[in-house]
Amino acid sequence: MLQAPEMTPEVVEQEKLYREMGLTDEEYQLIQQIMKRKPNFTETGIFSVMWSEHCSYKTSKPLLKKFPTEASHVVQGPGEGAGVIDIGEGKAVVFKIESHNHPSAVEPYQGAATGVGGIIRDVFSMGARPIALLNSLRFGNLSSNRVKYLFEEVVNGIAGYGNCVGVPTVGGEVQFDNCYDGNPLVNAMCVGLIDQKDIQKGIAAGVGNTVIYAGAATGRDGIHGATFASEDLSEESESKRSSVQVGDPFMEKLLIEACLEVIHSDALVGIQDMGAAGLTSSASEMASKAGTGMEMNLDLIPQREQDMTPYEMMLSESQERMLLVVKKGQEQEIIDVFTKYGLEAVAVGHVTEDKQFRLLHKGEVAADIPVDSLAEDAPIFHKSSKKPAYITGFEQMDTYIPEVQDHGETLKTLLQQPTIASKEWVYDQYDSMVQTNTVLAPGSDAAVLRVRGMDKAIAMTTDCNSRYIYLEPETGGKIAVAEAARNIVCAGGKPMALTDGLNFGNPDKPENFWQMEKSVDGMSEASLKLNTPVISGNVSLYNETNGQAIFPTPVVGMVGLIESLEHITPSFFQQEGDAVYVIGDAEQEFAGSELQNVLETNYFGKAPKIDLDVETLRQRQLLEAIQTGLVESAHDIAEGGLAVALAESLFDQTLGCEVTLDGDLTTALFSETQSRFLVSVKQENKQAFERVVEDATYLGDVTNNAKLQVISKGKLAISESVENLKALWKGAIPCMLKSKG
Repeated sequence: MLQAPEMTPEVVEQEKLYREMGLTDEEYQLIQQIMKRKPNFTETGIFSVMWSEHCSYKTSKPLLKKFPTEASHVVQGPGEGAGVIDIGEGKAVVFKIESHNHPSAVEPYQGAATGVGGIIRDVFSMGARPIALLNSLRFGNLSSNRVKYLFEEVVNGIAGYGNCVGVPTVGGEVQFDNCYDGNPLVNAMCVGLIDQKDIQKGIAAGVGNTVIYAGAATGRDGIHGATFASEDLSEESESKRSSVQVGDPFMEKLLIEACLEVIHSDALVGIQDMGAAGLTSSASEMASKAGTGMEMNLDLIPQREQDMTPYEMMLSESQERMLLVVKKGQEQEIIDVFTKYGLEAVAVGHVTEDKQFRLLHKGEVAADIPVDSLAEDAPIFHKSSKKPAYITGFEQMDTYIPEVQDHGETLKTLLQQPTIASKEWVYDQYDSMVQTNTVLAPGSDAAVLRVRGMDKAIAMTTDCNSRYIYLEPETGGKIAVAEAARNIVCAGGKPMALTDGLNFGNPDKPENFWQMEKSVDGMSEASLKLNTPVISGNVSLYNETNGQAIFPTPVVGMVGLIESLEHITPSFFQQEGDAVYVIGDAEQEFAGSELQNVLETNYFGKAPKIDLDVETLRQRQLLEAIQTGLVESAHDIAEGGLAVALAESLFDQTLGCEVTLDGDLTTALFSETQSRFLVSVKQENKQAFERVVEDATYLGDVTNNAKLQVISKGKLAISESVENLKALWKGAIPCMLKSKG
């Protein structure tokens, strides 16, 4: 971290300090053209964070424009702190996902904790009460002590912050692959609830209005966090621990309550949290969006360390801080609200009409920058794109067909793979019931929260199978969106909209940028087809360690509306005698599958196909069957295929099932063919269900013998104790963590 005193423009240029800040020679020249002079040290630092990929999306903006962002139920799309969808009766849901990958790689507890804190602020800065947290995590295989440490500390950080702040962590996903060994992914999602009349925006409108700083004092933690998140990880990254912020969930809880009270004051004009790039981004973005300027006196900024320079104050990413613009003359009523909650709030500046971002320090002008050059007019780069040679090789391969001798033993092996195994070790550390609205908790296809005072509930999930995207990015992008929607439908919800967490490697490598392009193309097509527009999100690039990129991992966080509490559907079989159905036939599609990973220890071939017309039809028909009361349980068939879905459907109660499968047994059990569901139905509803869902095939019945039994070609191919299968599934991750790496 740079901790130099103020330096002259000449020193900055001669010593090329701008390169250390993450600016290229070309960008530095462009800054001089904009300023019509050489920038000083503080100004250079401000440009470096605002023009970082993390803040400006300078390489990803051309791709993000491909996403559908509008629908009749979208109240606020991309561009604010979070997206907003209408759920009727004047209510709306606010949600967004953010990454905290680089900080979590070097300081996993605080990296994960502050990721949670930051995404919560994005939601309540819109005026919404945070009601749920989810996450999407990626780690290397649990065979090394380093990966175990990262995994344990990230989970501890999520739990430590979320549990203390009083927002339930209700869902998520965790996957494990070697490509994440040095570069874990930590994506946090927050969902909030709001009356539509209370929606706030981050704007600095009204010339002469007052700028108020509220919350924690500014320290030296997190300086250059945005640029740190916009470069590859390397062995030197360990030295950048000071780029990782430190969070205080108890202060955040007070900040939530204060801000939710302040939004009801007519004195409030705009509000935004200080996230990436801290005070710099919140202030400049609020002014740029309003078409105004801003002047701040840095001597008035609350500071928790002595002799902080303008550079340090403006680039600090200290947590639990908000920036507000209030009507001139009404400052005290806003300050009084924060004081009531024991929080500091102080007037630090005012809105100007000259569209300049001006900072005063000790009687001098420390920075004077055209505000639009930092936000709206940041440079955009169109990167080179090239199809990777490995994908061409995969396309030319024959269909991969695994050889399985003992299907029962194979099922037991799959259930112990960490990506499939129970994540109870993870979510048992999270408080999922605080606020007492959680209906379906972690472990379900989608989490479900009721909306108090309404006969409605909200379903939410995070999904992405990065293995498919590694094999075929466009197809994998479609699957990521479709699988998220499937999980929402299984819970009884109508998929409404999504937030994207786009995690990729270095975009300067044409092969990586091609993966980004194609993933976004696939996600866009599926979002359009399923009417689930992209209303918010985050891009995290440079997820590479010593030149080795992660699998492309565009995470989908999706929210759906359950139109009546009666429609809430569990993912587990419910009672003896129910009929078991599969929707959709399996094909020989094993590339990117968990079975291929077990047998070959890598992934190759073509990803499973997906027909979005078929996907849409099956989702619509299943939801209709659920809404008409014909379905007892519904479960998406994903990693591990039908066999794993059958086992998982039995792990909630002491039930069993007996099913008969036709055709090739390995394909029927373990294929990861898309757009399929496992459903249970009461015997008296079988005919009605089959009339509604045309691709449903009756397999057998739920039994009370606590055994999973599969009959093939007249013979008992699998007969396993559910208790034994469940013990293997539940014990896998704790066992791996205890073993010596």
